[in-house]
Amino acid sequence: MTDIANVLDDPSNDPFEVAQQAAAVIAEKTGVAHHDIALVLGSGWGGAAEALGETVAEVPAGEVPGFSVSGVVGHSGTLRSVRIGETGKHALVIGARTHYYEGHGVRRVVHGMRTAAAAGCTQVVLTNGCGGLNPAWSPGTTVLIKDHINLTAASPLEGATFVDLTDLYSARLRDLARAINAGLDEGVYCQFTGPHYETPAEVQMAKAIGGTLVGMSTALEAIAARHAGLEILGLSLVTNLAAGISAEPLSHAEVLEAGQAAGPRISALLAEIVLKMAS
Repeated sequence: MTDIANVLDDPSNDPFEVAQQAAAVIAEKTGVAHHDIALVLGSGWGGAAEALGETVAEVPAGEVPGFSVSGVVGHSGTLRSVRIGETGKHALVIGARTHYYEGHGVRRVVHGMRTAAAAGCTQVVLTNGCGGLNPAWSPGTTVLIKDHINLTAASPLEGATFVDLTDLYSARLRDLARAINAGLDEGVYCQFTGPHYETPAEVQMAKAIGGTLVGMSTALEAIAARHAGLEILGLSLVTNLAAGISAEPLSHAEVLEAGQAAGPRISALLAEIVLKMAS
């Protein structure tokens, strides 16, 4: 297959068939026929893959149909198969997230979710680094996503495809996470298009409509994951206070620094959560 990263750009190609092709390539290259839990590791979460267990295989994203290396610093650009502790189950760790602002289309943004389902996964953990609207959430705070507001004006669903999103982010999995860390707070994630950061006025708008976290990922993926039948856990790492909440200017360097500082702690937390999910 030529130009396999762009195969989803052709509207005549069925995105679910491409996901099946991607899952077959992952099975072939990793030697793992079935994966159980998918993880999308956003900014600050990259080190969590090491804490999950033994890495069976790691595949460059460019070798799998529909995937490409992320254009964002802090993302690994690989798909990794990891044995989850002693459970006998495997995690598919997606370090090649495509963001909406990269301009590749929504199919590419949600391809990881459809591939995860095709690979056998029944659960997915979506993580991100984001801005926080609650002044009590200092950089490094981990927040469970209980709901989202999609401000991209886009949907991964095509045609007359109607999916109920009432309980999109699993209450069961949030309870499981709180059983491990009772101090985890919950928030509502607002996905903006990016790549620019939000203005103070946009942050206040998000607050007015019920948002407490702002970022540039996750919501579109969650919709596609629900459509594909996956149970979803969302985790945000507050890397900075959102524009106007703090007087400090925003920078991607700050996001990376906050993620690096929190890395060991959130990696251990995520590994413990995934181990519980797999049990």
